[in-house]
Amino acid sequence: MNLGNLRSHMIALLNRSDLTNTLADTFIEQSIQRIQRNLRIPSMEAIYNLSLTTQTAKIILPTDFLELIEISHSSKAMTRISHREMLDFKIATVAGLPDHFTRVGADILLYPEPASGVVSLNYYKTFDTMSADSDENILAKIASDLIIYGALVYAGDYFLDERSQLYEGKYQQFFMEIQEQATDAELVGNLQVMRPAQSLNLEY
Repeated sequence: MNLGNLRSHMIALLNRSDLTNTLADTFIEQSIQRIQRNLRIPSMEAIYNLSLTTQTAKIILPTDFLELIEISHSSKAMTRISHREMLDFKIATVAGLPDHFTRVGADILLYPEPASGVVSLNYYKTFDTMSADSDENILAKIASDLIIYGALVYAGDYFLDERSQLYEGKYQQFFMEIQEQATDAELVGNLQVMRPAQSLNLEY
């Protein structure tokens, strides 16, 4: 459902003559912002690959960054440490294959500092902005009802509408459905295997 259809359906459900298109778009934007603060589904995942040619102490996060999942260098996952630990490490600049990282603002600091290879950032991203009526992002494709009822919640607060609790209940229902669907998809079939709580390294 594109932005124009989202707006039209939301306005029809609220059924108020004083709800303008501009105000409806504001409520839709607020709804999407609320959703992406909490929702974590595979369609929000992205991978950013940075090929290195010079010694690199940090990488800048993508502009659509929302939440980190994992960072790796040349297929080896790195361990996240605190900023304090990173400062202790960086007392002496060391070049090499990075195995530790920390986030400071919009930067990911690496240690040791790699000079080659590929740093891969696996993360949750924000949804694409919808500006024109014909625009449609992935959330609008798979969860238009969630966006609409989230917008109705904000509209209900704005207009002091007595239906606000109903809108919030529907929003929570749709949110749980899509989040549980994504969670179940990660656990279904043979994608998950039981792993031992302890492993042994044996030499012969």
